[in-house]
Order: sequence, then structure tokens, then C-alpha cells
Amino acid sequence: MKVVLQRVVRGQVSVDEEVVGAIERGFVALVGVTHDDTQTHAALLARKTANLRVFEDEAGKMNRSMLDVGAGILVISQFTLYADARKGRRPSFIDAAAPEIASPLVDHFAECMKAEGVRVVERGVFGANMRVEIHNDGPVTIVLDSRDFA
Repeated sequence: MKVVLQRVVRGQVSVDEEVVGAIERGFVALVGVTHDDTQTHAALLARKTANLRVFEDEAGKMNRSMLDVGAGILVISQFTLYADARKGRRPSFIDAAAPEIASPLVDHFAECMKAEGVRVVERGVFGANMRVEIHNDGPVTIVLDSRDFA
């Protein structure tokens, strides 16, 4: 499982011109799932996300977690995180999990964020053509891959 975290001052997602999720300060999390991912991977990445110290303290140092500052998270499914563009001009998505595997794991990641203590957890719509607005803060972008924590 891969999660790309973008620290934001504001983020929102729309489907068919209707806002379906929005947060203020926090993370927009782009979540990709591959074939052998499990609920354990989702929980591990949620714990890591909730406790990453990338929000500024009084001295301007990245020393606070999203739990410390009351930040929210906007969870967006993104199968293209498993794109393989090594050959040719059209990427392969063979490493991305099928929707029946990926959708429950993206939901589980979001539920685990709530269980970690994140009060504002918003979501996109799995499989929909979404318009995501990301108002970067910093910018700070962190990539987490569950294989790095095995």
C-alpha cells in the first residue's frame, strides 16, 4: 500500500461538481493499493500518518503530529500510484489491486485514521472521476510505502 501525504491548508474533492469531502489544515492522502495489501498494512500506514511530526511548533520547526494540532485528513483512492511507466508511452496498471480488494482497504485506512484519534476524516468516492483541490502548505509531501515497514 502506498500513501502520498500532502500537507494542506485546505483540501476538497468534488464529484460531478458536488463537493463530497473537504478539510481545513491537515493532509490530503492519496492512497493506492496493490494485490497483496491487507488491513494490517492499512492500519500500519494510518498509525504512521497520524503520528508523523511534520506540522510546525511555536519555533517554526516541524515537530508536531496531526494529532497534536487537531489536523484533518482527506482520503482519496488513487490506483495510479501503482502505475508502471518503465516501458513504452502508456503506463501499465497491472500492479494496482482490483476494486473489490482496493475499495475496502482504502475505507479501512480511513477508519483506522479515526481509530488513531483523527477527528476530521473525509473521503472521496472510490472509482469516481474526482476533482481534487490541494492547497499545499509548505509544500510538504511525504510518500509512505507499507513495504518499507515490513
